[in-house]
Amino acid sequence: RDRAAAPGVGGLVGSLPHILQAEAFLQVVDAVAAATRGGKAVVWMLGGHVVKTGLAPVFIDLMRRGAVTHLASNGSAAIHDYEMARWGGTSEDVEAGLRDGSFGMADETGADMNRAFPRGMERGWGMGEALARDLDGRGDLAYPELSLLLQSHRLGIPYTIHPALGAEIIHQHPGADGAAIGDTGHRDFRRLAASLPALDSGGVVLNVGSAVVMPEVFLKALTVARNLDGGRPGDFVTCDLDMLRHYRPRVNVVERPTRSGGGRGFQITGHHEIMVPLLAWAVAERLDSPGS
Repeated sequence: RDRAAAPGVGGLVGSLPHILQAEAFLQVVDAVAAATRGGKAVVWMLGGHVVKTGLAPVFIDLMRRGAVTHLASNGSAAIHDYEMARWGGTSEDVEAGLRDGSFGMADETGADMNRAFPRGMERGWGMGEALARDLDGRGDLAYPELSLLLQSHRLGIPYTIHPALGAEIIHQHPGADGAAIGDTGHRDFRRLAASLPALDSGGVVLNVGSAVVMPEVFLKALTVARNLDGGRPGDFVTCDLDMLRHYRPRVNVVERPTRSGGGRGFQITGHHEIMVPLLAWAVAERLDSPGS
């Protein structure tokens, strides 16, 4: 009763019962805070809906607190982020556009993003870096402060993009260059794999809202990292956070990595626009509280 009466997010989190998913949530909060303080990797993998629901400022705050060491996303998340930074909007009526074939046919998005990829291929950049540098060189952005691509670049935090050819609207555009998409996307796969050794003995991986692409990419990147380093990284925490429970996040993020290399895996179900801020605020509360 006394804990429930405490004010703020700390009071809310402190009032949660230590059972079932509330206990799982508290353990994930503790793991992210401990990894941040201990200099271990905290890798966040995002699906498109996470950005579309307006959660970029939450992740940017975590980046500034040191609670993000690597962002990785599928292509749709990057498209939403790029459009929000450039024009301040990122949604359309899919069914209405599908009826007449206009869905995803906005010329500006496809043309400008696809121009960034050949430039990135020529200069040895990954897809995330190519888009971030494109945004950083523009003076007409609607909301630069809300862009994960741009703010991670300015903070020196890797943001890798993992495209699925044919699955994203910019691949419909006549300016799409398959070679450049493949080259920059593959370079980002290698960069993700290179970030994973820092998970060893205390890091955290969180998959938020990606049902297929990021769990599959993560499993292969982890295999590369372990192949090159004698089975490490191991003994880290994984968490899948989504509004529904899916097969691949459960087996490829929560179960297989921790069963094969030690650690703990959690699967927490809830809507992004509620659970992500709650998790982030609880982590911030831990980091701001000395000795917690």
